[in-house]
Amino acid sequence: MISGQTDSRKEQASARAFEHVPAEMPLPMPEQDFSEHPRDFPHRPLNIDQWARRMLVILLALLPASMAAHEMRRSIGLDGISLWEGVYLALFIPLFAWIAFGFATSLIGFLILTMGKASAAQPYRTSFATPLRGRTAILLPVCNEDFLGVMGRLSIMERSLAQVMGNERFEFFILSDSNPDNGEIERNTYLEMRKGFSRPVHYRRRALNIGRKPGNIAEWVQRFGGGYDYMIVLDADSVMSGQTMARLALDMERHPHVGLIQTVPTIVGASTFFARWQQFASRLFGPISAAGMIWWAGSEGMFWGHNAILRTKAFAQSCGLPELPGRAPFGGHIMSHDMIEAALLRRRGWDVHMVMADDSFEEFPPSLPDLATRDRRWCQGNIQHVPLIPKIRGLHLVSRFQLLVGASAYCTSPLWLALLLVVLGGALAGVWPPSAILPSGGLLALTAVLLFGPKLLAMGWAMADPARRIGFGGAARMSRGVMADIALSILMAPVSMLTQTINLFGILMGRKSSWSGQVRDRDGMSIGGAVWLFKYHIMLGGLLTALAIQGGTSVGWIIPVVAGLVLAPVLAAVTARKGLGQKAERSGLFQVAEPWWRTNSYRAPHYPEQARGCTSLSQAVVNDH
Repeated sequence: MISGQTDSRKEQASARAFEHVPAEMPLPMPEQDFSEHPRDFPHRPLNIDQWARRMLVILLALLPASMAAHEMRRSIGLDGISLWEGVYLALFIPLFAWIAFGFATSLIGFLILTMGKASAAQPYRTSFATPLRGRTAILLPVCNEDFLGVMGRLSIMERSLAQVMGNERFEFFILSDSNPDNGEIERNTYLEMRKGFSRPVHYRRRALNIGRKPGNIAEWVQRFGGGYDYMIVLDADSVMSGQTMARLALDMERHPHVGLIQTVPTIVGASTFFARWQQFASRLFGPISAAGMIWWAGSEGMFWGHNAILRTKAFAQSCGLPELPGRAPFGGHIMSHDMIEAALLRRRGWDVHMVMADDSFEEFPPSLPDLATRDRRWCQGNIQHVPLIPKIRGLHLVSRFQLLVGASAYCTSPLWLALLLVVLGGALAGVWPPSAILPSGGLLALTAVLLFGPKLLAMGWAMADPARRIGFGGAARMSRGVMADIALSILMAPVSMLTQTINLFGILMGRKSSWSGQVRDRDGMSIGGAVWLFKYHIMLGGLLTALAIQGGTSVGWIIPVVAGLVLAPVLAAVTARKGLGQKAERSGLFQVAEPWWRTNSYRAPHYPEQARGCTSLSQAVVNDH
């Protein structure tokens, strides 16, 4: 046995291309048996208040969906429901409920953020005078990234940590899975820069990329996890302030039953027009949706794989991922590991919380094709969860729901496409008159409220606070940005619909996604290349137009869909330009507040007081107990 362990250690050592690390402090991370229900943890009593919140969200989603179903039933089913009409209703009702669920979550988040100050329960305020006892490792997994950019972001965080009491309790680990060529660049850059840091910054590159990012993290846990109470996991494009890191570590110390705290990161560093648009949308529309989700998720929160702190021993005890039997997409290594890891932590009784922190950031893909590439990987990972939902014993019901929602998000696109084809095909076949299947004026108004209501609510939330309003450039610039966002979103929706449909069917046919370094910098793309990339979108736009004309259907309602599909190459090529992004910045379009490290005066991060009751971890813990 000892000889076998020695051989294994020699094998691992030979697989380490280069490392500058402390002495090993091993921590066992056993592979989880999904077929076995873990019983070695204390069971918590049923939280009636939390379940009441979840039922409220579901009812708020079902109410408009029921109204829509009743209205459509009146218009097409008075003389019985044919097969075509049954298929139409089977597609229409769940898709409408999906939109209504998003609106309900945003509405609750808006009410919490705008009326939270009236809450009688005061949020727990962690004192920064409290000394940190535990040690925290800050992990930066990288794979063929722009390493100078990674080190630049690390330097920002390292300098910010220097201003925090107890900063000596934090250490950085760069965990590389890069290829040999990039690894040599990383090694030289690291050796040149490491002496300039005021705290330990370690580096390790694996020669064998086994298990992708979860394998990278697991290897660190098994070698060094025993020496650190907590680990903050970041992405290569992440930035988090020192005070936010300290606050997360203090919250973990105060609440020993918490296994993970996920911050809700905001987008930063956008340079192309596309990224600036998404950055604006994320900053303005994201908070109310996040606040609503945090409110109903409670201690069954989610993990997005980065910008989060985890209790190291809890992670090692709960999250050793097995390799799944069979071929991709359902077999092999678990790709979207983060949601599974959150579910496995909750499975063993650890609380998983989400919080809104001012100073937790990430970057966004610079163009529509780069977003589609990343989205394809997420699609494969989320679809891989579907057969696991019934197989993993002991999962919390909310964890199962979250895994199902994550997978179904990619199934809505082919359902929307199928709905369009059913409407146009039915009119062409003479099943219904061209106008009979179209929603009534009242139903169209309800649909518009559900689709665009969250954007208007977010505007109202931002307008109500002078500092926040100024951060978006004032009322006029914010309104101009929202109108541009709505127009661009209408064009982008059918593009995403077909792209995700193609990706989903490709994955189901066994064409697995690669998981190499992401494209984080781009300046434009050729129209010719964009036309070839979006050729199927142009063809579908032509097909839908022909079906509408042949079926005698008014083309007015389908123009936004066709325009988005046909103009997809132009949309992708033009919005990928940095020059257009700079022009938008100069004109104040899509303006957002500068991040803390780009301002003259440092603003200490905090969890927003107006979101008390849902965004403060400590208040969430009070609610749960």
